[in-house]
Amino acid sequence: MLAYLIFGITYAFAAAVQPGPFQTYIISQALSKGWKPALPAAFAPLLSDAPIIILVLIFLSNVSESFIHVLQIGGGLFLLFLAYNTYKTWQIYDETEAVKAQSGKKTLFKAAFVNLLGPGPYLGWSLVMGPFLLEGWRKAPINGIVLVAAFYTTMIISLAGIIFIFASARKLGPRVTRITVIISIIGLVGFAFYELWLGSVYFIKG
Repeated sequence: MLAYLIFGITYAFAAAVQPGPFQTYIISQALSKGWKPALPAAFAPLLSDAPIIILVLIFLSNVSESFIHVLQIGGGLFLLFLAYNTYKTWQIYDETEAVKAQSGKKTLFKAAFVNLLGPGPYLGWSLVMGPFLLEGWRKAPINGIVLVAAFYTTMIISLAGIIFIFASARKLGPRVTRITVIISIIGLVGFAFYELWLGSVYFIKG
């Protein structure tokens, strides 16, 4: 059981701090809106991963490779939409209004949608967590329970830490915040085109 606990903690921390579209999104929310409205986004994996886990464990191993690439194209388009919305926020940026602009609940569901469309959770569960979970569950159900509990507890704590760290940049003043928001927009656009490229190149070559 200890091995599953350690693995869940280690893998969750690595997944949380690894740069990606979801991390870029929560950072942009922390920078532009502060830690309170952004904090619910740390719980987004709890919403988005349940259907991902079910889909991966039951279906994903049997579908064609093109499914992943279609998912990447959809994720890329949604990231462009988020980048555009962030840009509109930057254009009319006001520190007081930015914090009030979006409720924590709305941030949570948007973050969950970003995570749901990104290929990371699908690949992580199909290649790493899924097989390890099934192996542990077959030995003893408590192993699987400990693995999942450790993974999501560590994931939430790590994401919350990222939000607090980047939200502190707001104390440096609105000018610095506007600059960091622009950087996050560039990150969102960059990941969007990267996912679009990954998804499209498969069909172009095929």
